[in-house]
Amino acid sequence: MKKLKLIVIIILLLSIFLSIIYVRRVLVENYTFKQEEIMDKKKTENNTLKFAVLGDVHGDVKKLQNAINDLHSIDGNMDTLILNGDNVDQGVKIQYYALELMMWKDKNIIPKKIIKNIGNHDYFDYSKGKNKPEDVQHFIKMYLDFAGEKSVYHDTWIKGYHFISLGSESGNTKKLGSLDAFLSENQLNWLKEELGEKYKKNKPIFVFLHQNLDSSVGWKGLKEDQEKELRDILSSYPEVILFTSHTHILLSIDNVKTNLPFTTAHTGAVRYAIKPEKDGIKRLYNESQGLYVQVNGNKVLIRGRDFAKKDWIFSKEVVHY
Repeated sequence: MKKLKLIVIIILLLSIFLSIIYVRRVLVENYTFKQEEIMDKKKTENNTLKFAVLGDVHGDVKKLQNAINDLHSIDGNMDTLILNGDNVDQGVKIQYYALELMMWKDKNIIPKKIIKNIGNHDYFDYSKGKNKPEDVQHFIKMYLDFAGEKSVYHDTWIKGYHFISLGSESGNTKKLGSLDAFLSENQLNWLKEELGEKYKKNKPIFVFLHQNLDSSVGWKGLKEDQEKELRDILSSYPEVILFTSHTHILLSIDNVKTNLPFTTAHTGAVRYAIKPEKDGIKRLYNESQGLYVQVNGNKVLIRGRDFAKKDWIFSKEVVHY
């Protein structure tokens, strides 16, 4: 009887021991799997480029703040934010200061890298008439101080992707008018060089210009000869995605166009939207829109965002093979 009890105890102890080994093994395997899953997720996140493009803020700090808050709720780890021109309604110091103060207050929820591009309104001062050459230089200096750049056209690299910003070198003059961009030969030659720098077939190249090439209502932001020259340059690089703003047209109407052979992406407008109608246009001051972009390798997902309704407007993937 004692011998039987001893055998039962030994069997029980052995069962407990084997159970502990099994449980430990399962826990270790689960932990290892979870760690690998976390590492894979981090690796994917590190390889994924994420950014937002906002156009036509026009100095509306309240709407810009709402857009930033909404973007942060979507993705608190974006790599950069692009302000694509008409950042102010007029190129005066107090409006730039208001934007700078807001972004300083938001420094913990916005990307450290902010690309600030120039638009036509950055050349405006409503208290004055058309700009003279010295006025143009004054407005450019105001913009450069705000943007932290040395020129109205500039570039940077983020996670191995090239971001190229074009910018009008004049604005609101009698010759140019108040809307169109002027890109000098120096700038266009610079663009050719930048597009070829570290070029890799099928790898996206991001180009930005406030003024648009075309729109659903026929508006254009460049003179005919300049538009043709810019199109010819970009057409040599189907990997280019050109982000433009300026028109304010609703993202449900104008958004992404492919195979031009490059791609264009309309950014919408933060300050207000425009809806084309039979008898003209309608300004929608309750609207506020922009783009959120995710890049993984040669795949670019462009999503239109309604910051007022906190909802998605469209989602389009651009892939180069």
